[in-house]
Amino acid sequence: MTSMPTGGNLPRLSVRLHGGLTARECVELAEVAEAAGFASLWFAENAFARGILPSAAACAMATRRIGIGAGVFNPFSRHPTLMAMEVAALDELSGGRTMLGIGAGIASAVRKIGLDPDKPAPALRDTIIILRKLFAGDTVDHAGARFSAQGVKLEHPTRADLPILVAGRGEITSKMSGELADGVIISNMCSLPFASRTAERVNAARSATGRSGSAHAVQYMPCSVDANEQRALSAAKVAVADMLTSFWRMGERVASARDAILSEGTVTAEEYESAVQMLQAGGSPELLDARIARAFVLCGTPEACLARASDYAAGGVTELALTFSGPTQTAQMRLLGDALRRAEN
Repeated sequence: MTSMPTGGNLPRLSVRLHGGLTARECVELAEVAEAAGFASLWFAENAFARGILPSAAACAMATRRIGIGAGVFNPFSRHPTLMAMEVAALDELSGGRTMLGIGAGIASAVRKIGLDPDKPAPALRDTIIILRKLFAGDTVDHAGARFSAQGVKLEHPTRADLPILVAGRGEITSKMSGELADGVIISNMCSLPFASRTAERVNAARSATGRSGSAHAVQYMPCSVDANEQRALSAAKVAVADMLTSFWRMGERVASARDAILSEGTVTAEEYESAVQMLQAGGSPELLDARIARAFVLCGTPEACLARASDYAAGGVTELALTFSGPTQTAQMRLLGDALRRAEN
């Protein structure tokens, strides 16, 4: 039997929601998540799916304790000044529980609306600078490489220390996260060695600029928890199958997406290609190697999930934002929440 890690050895466990859910569905899940003891809700905004702000606002009103994470917004489709207006209002509504994740977005989606996604790093740097000043209540006069604001000041009180995290896989993004932001968001399908190395780079950059403390490192990850190990693994294979093929296509355009999966031999290139070819030929996800599923999905019994989560904490990940799916998702959240309470007591 897997030994139960203690609460001090675990990262924060949170729930990731997304645009495939209606606002009402998000509220139902938020209430379960808060009652189960999860730390935060992270709302993933994908291009042309439901915008997350109605869901985030509804969940903020329906809960009292749980954090509200907007993750992630990109400055190409939402100018930094508009981002600041919306997020500050959400923070006010939530009583100071909001966190903001920013990223460069998907270049192909940005081009679909006639905008130029080039120079993403300068765009993110401009965004952080503008956001920091606006959240501090200052008047912004910033002429940036991609985004500017001249004589702009928010017209309502704001929280100066509202956390800003940067999503990205590359070294430039990691360095920027450490130098300017409060942390980093690591996407789905990033191996533990990759996540650990990312957290290490962010903290090294933070230390090099004289900033105290450690950065917050949030890892997005599917979760499949069941009292029956085999049922949990079968569901994990289904979850990872969809992402394997989509990240394969992304990896053909964005090398870092492929590198994150293959990092330090978690999965070899041959194994990855073979799995994708099998799935594209109509093969069942059940045929996937269990090792691949376990590498990218937090899966198993509640005790096994917490034991694996402790590995992420040891690797520098401070929070796992978990995506539960299927008709048993609320039961899974309660099951893992019960185990978490036992670990913390």
